This record gives sequence, C-alpha cells and structure tokens, in this order.
Amino acid sequence: MSFGGRVLFDHVNVTFNDGERYGLTGPNGAGKSTFMKILSSEIEPTNGSVSVRGRLGVLEQDHSTYAHQRILDVVLSGHQTLWAALEKKAALLAKGDDLDDEDGMLLGELEMTIAEEDGYTAEGEATALLVGLGIPAHLHEEKLEVLQGGDRVRVLLAKALFGKPDSLLLDEPTNSLDISSIRWLESFLAEYEGALVVISHDRHFLNTVCTKIADVDYESIIIYSGDYDDMVRAKAEARTGLELANSARQEKIEQLQEFVRRFGAGTRASQVKSREKQAQREKQAMVDLKRSNIQRPFIRFDQARPSGRSVLSVQNLCKRFETISICKGFNLSVMRGDKIALVGPNGIGKTSMLRMFKGDLSPDEGEVGWGFEARVEYMPQEHSEVLQRSDQTAHAWLWSFNGRADEESLRALFGRLLFKKEEPLKPTKVLSGGETVRLLLAKLMLAEPNVLLLDEPTNHLDLESIRALTEALSVYEGTCIFVTHDRNMVERVATRILEMSVEGIRELSPSAFHDGQFLVKHGTYQQREAGAKPGSMRL
Repeated sequence: MSFGGRVLFDHVNVTFNDGERYGLTGPNGAGKSTFMKILSSEIEPTNGSVSVRGRLGVLEQDHSTYAHQRILDVVLSGHQTLWAALEKKAALLAKGDDLDDEDGMLLGELEMTIAEEDGYTAEGEATALLVGLGIPAHLHEEKLEVLQGGDRVRVLLAKALFGKPDSLLLDEPTNSLDISSIRWLESFLAEYEGALVVISHDRHFLNTVCTKIADVDYESIIIYSGDYDDMVRAKAEARTGLELANSARQEKIEQLQEFVRRFGAGTRASQVKSREKQAQREKQAMVDLKRSNIQRPFIRFDQARPSGRSVLSVQNLCKRFETISICKGFNLSVMRGDKIALVGPNGIGKTSMLRMFKGDLSPDEGEVGWGFEARVEYMPQEHSEVLQRSDQTAHAWLWSFNGRADEESLRALFGRLLFKKEEPLKPTKVLSGGETVRLLLAKLMLAEPNVLLLDEPTNHLDLESIRALTEALSVYEGTCIFVTHDRNMVERVATRILEMSVEGIRELSPSAFHDGQFLVKHGTYQQREAGAKPGSMRL
C-alpha cells in the first residue's frame, strides 16, 4: 500500500490463524489502521489481495449511522445473517392476519435460519456483552443517541464481538473503556477461538491478550511469537545481529579490496581474481537494512525549583452534580514527591476532581489549598481547553508560554518531541492527535513546574511515546496527580492510588500495586486500606 510517493508496506505476505491473538503494532502513521481497513475490504490495496474465511467482526469507528437505532438492535446487527432473518420475520409478523401460504413458508424458513444462528439466545448474549462493557441493562431499549460518544463506541465494540465471528479486527478497542471494562474485555478475548487482530496503545492489554505480535515496520509486517514485550526484545536482538553481521562483512570486503589494490598490477593475478569474486559474494550477502520508522521522543520534566514539603491540602470537600455525588467530606494531604494515580470507572468524577484541585471548578463545600512554592501545570483530557485549533502555528503557540528559552532551545525541544524540521510551523488546526499531545507535553517541559496534574495524558500517543512518558514521570522529582486507564503507567509511576467509586473515595494498600497485580479478574482492586471508610480518608 502506498500513498503518493510514500510506501507504507510492500510485498506483505502474512496469515492470521485461528486460536492466535495478534497485536498489530507500529508507531503512529506506520499504516496500522490502513492495513486493518484493507483486511476488512473498506479500502483496496495498491497491489495484492486478501482472503477471509467465515464471518468477520470489525470494530467500526463511525457510530453516527446507528444513532436512531435501539442499542440492543445495534449489537444484534453485528451478525448480518441473523439480523436479516430477524428483520424479515418482524416484517412478516407485522402483516397479522394477512399472511398467505407463501408468507407462512418463508416464515418457517426464517425460523430455521434463526435457530441455526442461535437467534433465540441472541438477546441474552447481546445483553451480557453490553453489561460487560459497562452499558447498564436499563439503557438497552433506548436509542444509541442517548449515550455519550465513548459509550457509543462500547456499543460498536459489542456489535463486533456479537455472534461468535470467525475472525475479529479491533482497532483501539480500549480507547473508551475504563479499567474494569478493559479487564472484562481481556477475559472475553482470552477465550476467543478465532483469529484476532487488534491495534492498541495499551501495553498491558497487549501483553495480557496477545499470543503473537504483527509489527508494521521497515515497509513490511513481521510476525513475532509472544506478547509485546517479547517482540521488543526479539526485534532489538534481530536488528543488532543483522547490523553486526553486516559490519563484519563490510570489514571483510575492505580487506579483500585492499588486497586487490595492492596486488592488482602484479604477478598474483589468480589470487586477485579470487579476492574480487569473494568481495562480490560478501556484498551480495549484505542485508539491506531499511530504516525503522519507530522513534521515541525524549521527555523529561525538570523543576525550576522544588515546592515546600506539604504540597496540597484538601479539607471536607463535597461536590454533587444533580443525582451524582463526586465526593462527600473528602480529606487529602499530598506531600512533595507523591505520585498519585486517580482511578475508577468512566463518569465517576475523576476529571472533576482534578479540576477542583486546579481551581477551575468550585466545590459545593470544603477547601483546596496549595502549599508553599507550588507551581502547578495542568494537562486536560479535552485538549481544546488549552490549545485552540486555529491558524496559529505550533511554534507561535508554544512561544507564547516561553519565559526564558531562546529560539535555538525551543527548536531543540521540538526536535526532542519528534517534530521534524518544518513541522513546528504547521497551524494548530491541522495537528494530529499525537502531535497535539506532544505539543502539550512540550509546554509542560518548558514550564518546569514542581506539580503536574495530568488527565489521560496517554491519549493519542503511540506505544513508544507512552513508554517515554511513563519513564519520564517515574523519575520526575516533583509531585504528580494523574488520571489514566493505562495500568502499566499506574504500576510504574504511582506511589499512591486513589480509587473513586459509587461507594466513595479510598486509598489502596501499596501492596496492591507494587507487585504488579493490583487488579483482580473483574476489575476491582485486590486490597483496600484496612478500615477505610468511603469519602472520609485523611492522610
């Protein structure tokens, strides 16, 4: 597949087998989503062909098509044969007493099709999928338009999973899911018997689900056995081995060519001829190492100066939105160097809590107080809150926050965050999701704060960028409070975890995450602070 003069992949030959779960990996722009669209016949390849056995379940990205349909019907329509039979049956039954003999024959045939496709248990399966993905049962009879965007994507995911398809293509299925729903999906996919191809920027998810990795790089797709971490190691070892072999051959070629130069005009013609042939064979054996398109940004958060020992004090905080209570009588003390992960299901109020800490949202009761010399920088989940999409260039936008860096330092900062030569001059309105997040990270790095408030900072980042951000936060000497569904980031970065739930807010025992196993099967946390009462924590 190529676009204009750019080749995404060339002469790819790959088979995805039943019983294997493949993670399709590669940096942003490598062609992962394009490859998925080719597999699903949404677009045609420049050359080559794709064959698919049986029924294919595909996670769609556009939910607007189904906005006026009943949520349960959207899921049922994922099995096209069954759904067509159910619709025809409903149309026939709507005739009532006007049914003729031909209609009766057709109705019998439809009943057979519905039975063969497990249609009489279909609504129960669809309900279980929706509930597992966090869509409560009382909403299943409603139209899709009553749900928020993220929850609509959950319905489309249930549609892709419904009816036991022979193969599954899932592009970023965890994007709209909280940790509990991700765990449910992992358990579901672990029992899936068909061929799964999944794109995800959740490293923990890939390591849990995948039995193989299909890596898009070097204009090809290479299959590696094992999970994502296994692939990273194997890929590095293979590349290093090829580079060493090429280096040894190049050294041999130079020795042979030196012999030819020294004795080419002398009496050792036969030996010279032999060396020339040997040098030619060594050149042919050299492996053409295409340049990898994987790049990792350099992210580091420095402090202009440290804060005082007590960073944040929250006293008797209460906040309620209509029927939803975010917190009640909540108390919290944050000390210098704390790195607090704020976790919980979608819609529980994590973003609202961060905004109250920041001062952008007023509590109904209680106080939020920042300590001595606390310099706070905030990265919102909705990037438009700080970065308006306009004709202003990325460079000009970042320069507006610049207090002391010169032009050379600013360009170096762009370079460390993978903006190529002229890319900082792009208008902010044309930046991709990944470019937008990297620009916001540049703003945080430029500010040199001693407190970071981060709301879903991994959104739109590829795996290498998430890895770089996780490492940067783990060594950051300041204080950080962050919301994320990335469990690897929680396990690597957090020194404390606050869980928000309908029961209140609790701090989890450190042992629940230091061993890397802080989630149990159903997405709840292994341990809670002994004797902690919801909403009444004081630390």
